[in-house]
This record gives sequence, structure tokens and C-alpha cells, in this order.
Amino acid sequence: MSFWTTIDRPIIALAPMEDVTDTGLRELLLGLADPSALHVVMTEFVSTDGLVHKKARKRVIHRLRVTDEERKLLKEKGVKIVAQIWGNTPENYVQVIKEIAEEMEFDGIDINMGCPVPKVVKRGCCSGLIGNPELAKEIILAAKEASTLPVSVKTRIGLKSIATEEWIGQVLETQPAALTIHGRTQKQMSQGLANWSEIAKAARLRDQLGLNIPIIGNGDIQSIEEARTKVKTFGLDGAMIGRGIFANPWMFMEEQRERTPEEKLELLWKHTQIFDRVWGDTKNFHILRHYYSIYSKGFPGASDLRARLMQTECIADVRKLLDTL
Repeated sequence: MSFWTTIDRPIIALAPMEDVTDTGLRELLLGLADPSALHVVMTEFVSTDGLVHKKARKRVIHRLRVTDEERKLLKEKGVKIVAQIWGNTPENYVQVIKEIAEEMEFDGIDINMGCPVPKVVKRGCCSGLIGNPELAKEIILAAKEASTLPVSVKTRIGLKSIATEEWIGQVLETQPAALTIHGRTQKQMSQGLANWSEIAKAARLRDQLGLNIPIIGNGDIQSIEEARTKVKTFGLDGAMIGRGIFANPWMFMEEQRERTPEEKLELLWKHTQIFDRVWGDTKNFHILRHYYSIYSKGFPGASDLRARLMQTECIADVRKLLDTL
């Protein structure tokens, strides 16, 4: 039986985000999280085409890395970890999924049919598959057949326009282990408000078909309280949180309060140390700087600190800067 159907409700999940939800950030968030407020985390999304080609594999395989420290926290908190993959070639999915299921310690596999980046969509991948439902279904069915792990799908409510019932109905035909729906079309990217009423339509369609497939909503959630309210209001099984962590990395704690500048800078330093341990602080350091806006906001002098942090080149620079505050 899939963990998706036995996990506590409402399911709270961390969304897969490129150059964001790496093993270091997941370790940081898991260390802060209460088990009741986080149930599933996902990796960055990884190209199946990249994974099956020797040269390209070296550039993408790191996105499936899970450190021993993260695994320890996953076990302690009872959180499931899911590998998210994307592409448009069923044969490559089969090859990659067999490797993930047999050689890597993941609890599930999620197929990305939601990323709206135009250059990816033009290739017929991710959200582009909304416009090619037959291929989308072929991919899901091939993935399910190849995997000993539950295969879920993350998608959107349409391509250029809303097509929730038509599109989601075809996805449900393949009976994925779970279905996460972002309440925007591909054309919207991240513009406008997520349409949770359309996500609710998917849940009603699921019920009409008599299927036991968890429907998880995604889009614009800023707190666990809001996530639970939306789940109840729209008749869903769970909610997935993405960009909300940039406003509040303490998101997955039951007790919420305003954080002091000292707490924010302490977490900034902890994140820096984790990143340095996991990745080193040389050519990848620019990725770490993406996170610094999370911690350097909401207090006097934060904007100046943020500007100075963006100029740092290594962990020693960050430490020297923090020591001057």
C-alpha cells in the first residue's frame, strides 16, 4: 500500500524547486520542522534525459543527493522523501525509475508535469505534457510499471487556458499514487492568484470516479494554518508549500512567532555551514547567496546587510561580515 494513502491528513508537503530544495535546505527545514507539520519533502526536479546520458548525468545527478544527516532527520521526524523527475521519453523514465527504485533510498517518485518554464514547455516536457495527454498517460503508466515505489504526479490546471476537468480527468485514468495540482495555468507562470476552486474540481472529479487518490493543492500558501484551512475549505487531502518558505523558513513549526534579527542571522549562519559541508564553498557559492534574502529582511539595516551578503565569495567572507554586526 502506498504511503500516500496511509499518511496523516491533511498531508503537508514541501514543493520541489530547482536550485532551492537541495539536500542542504531540506536538512535545515527538517531540523526545524514539527513532525505534525511536515509529512513529505521532494527533491529538485531532475531530467530523465540528463540522467541516462553519461556526460549530462554528471551535471544533474547531484539533485538526487541525500546526505546521511538528512536521512537521519527524515527517520527521526517520520517524513517521506520523493524524487521528482521530468522529461518526455517513456523509455528514459523506465531506465531512471528502475535505478532510483533499486539503488537509491527514496519513498516515492513524482513526475513533473507542472514546471511552466517556456524553454522546457517548448520541448514538450513538464507543463508541455498538458498539451499532449496521450504521451502524458503513456509516461505515467510506463513509470508505474517500472517502479516498485509509488508514482505520483504534479501538474497545473491547464496550458494556455484552464482545462481542469478535461486534463485532470485524463491523468486520473492512469491512477497515480497521488496528484498535486498547482492552481495556475502554464501561461500564468507565477502571476496572479492560484485558483483553488479549480483544484477543488479535481477532487470532486476524483470522488465521482470512486478513486482513492490523494489530491494535494499548491499555490500561494504562506502558513501551515492557511494550508490546513484551504484543505478543509476545498475538500482536499493535503497542501504543498513552495515559495512560502522564502518568507518564513520556520514555516513547518506548529508554534509561530516573530523571529528576532539574532535568530534570523543564526539560521543564516547554520544554513551557510550546512551548505559548505554538503557542497563546498567555491564554484557553487552563488547558489547559497540565493537564500540570503530569506534571513536578511524585516529588521533595521537588513537591506544593507543583504547587499553586502550578495558580494561574499566564500564561507569565511560570510563569517567576517556577521562578526562585524
